[in-house]
Amino acid sequence: MTSDVPQTAVNDVLGGDPAERPGGSAPEEFDFAAHAARAKAQYESQLPLYEEFSDSVKKILSTCLADSEIAVHSITSRAKAPEGFAKKAAKASSEDPALPRYTDPLRQIKDLAGVRVITYFLTTIKDVEQVVEREFEITERVDKSQLLERERRLGYQSVHYLVQLRKNRCELPEYAKYAGLTAEIQVRTILQHAWAEIEHDIQYKAIYEIPTQTRRRFMALAGLLEIADREFQAIEKEDRRLRETNLASVAQNKLVGVELTADTLRAYLDKRLGEDKRMSSYSYSWTVGLLKDLGFDQLDTLDEFLSGFDSYEISRAVHGTSKGQLTRLEDVIMVAVGTEYANRHPWADTYGSGWFRDRVDQLLERARGNGIEVGGKSLPPRIEDDATG
Repeated sequence: MTSDVPQTAVNDVLGGDPAERPGGSAPEEFDFAAHAARAKAQYESQLPLYEEFSDSVKKILSTCLADSEIAVHSITSRAKAPEGFAKKAAKASSEDPALPRYTDPLRQIKDLAGVRVITYFLTTIKDVEQVVEREFEITERVDKSQLLERERRLGYQSVHYLVQLRKNRCELPEYAKYAGLTAEIQVRTILQHAWAEIEHDIQYKAIYEIPTQTRRRFMALAGLLEIADREFQAIEKEDRRLRETNLASVAQNKLVGVELTADTLRAYLDKRLGEDKRMSSYSYSWTVGLLKDLGFDQLDTLDEFLSGFDSYEISRAVHGTSKGQLTRLEDVIMVAVGTEYANRHPWADTYGSGWFRDRVDQLLERARGNGIEVGGKSLPPRIEDDATG
């Protein structure tokens, strides 16, 4: 990036037009250190404003993403550190190393306020971009993957925006002071962010400066991360498809081959035992773990096992009142298999588990005393975890 300031501004930095100096003498060597120090002092006086501005941009994005139901990993903001600003202000021009790249750093350096949005999946980047382009005035958009390719540099993709607040927002009193200020918004996935952090630490270089073997390893790693990003996206898409398919099957009472998950168990029990809106997602997840410990993996197996039992009758016999949906489910299984329920329950082998076995015996005795037949059914074989091989 070269300076976009006209020659008159360069002359001002160097001390005026050489033709107007006595004898037309050449200017003295440019003092980059003094230039950076002056720029740093100017920026430090404005730092609180840029800190507030970056935080405001973050809050706008956070609110809009939440309203659009776009889930992201994190949104962070920062104002550029004065030391980093001074270092950037001291950079020499690529066209003339004797001159500074930025003759007016406070105006020309655009990343003084920054916001970073980190997503889980590649497709979410597009969703975030739509929000950014809708809510802000875009002055520049850069796809880093294309830029790196043009500059023959090693790196990994992400999208960067330079934005300003829209005119209608700046008319509001709380935003008026930010009119004309520019913020940088970076949008990347978690894996892209991991690459960027490592890349920043090792200070990646132009391709021709890196030994061939090292360059190949860099390129291979960037490719692996891109493949991983795409695979995570494919997994998320397939998971969503399976969830939708399984829930549709439950709704149609087609339970064969439908795996027990928190979602399918909730949908199934809502149909069979009645809705219970008091139950949390965690409660269904925990119950799925219990059912799998007891040998249930598919909904059709559970449905067949529960056939013929009245959960309300059993609950009243065991507790004296009708309990919630998940408690009634456990009560039916407990009464159907008797003491085997306690033997297979995950609490059976925990320290001090005697209280649990005593509790099960007590509940079963109540059921018998109220005319409920206990036992007679067998639990399915214990399920081995496929992930362990």
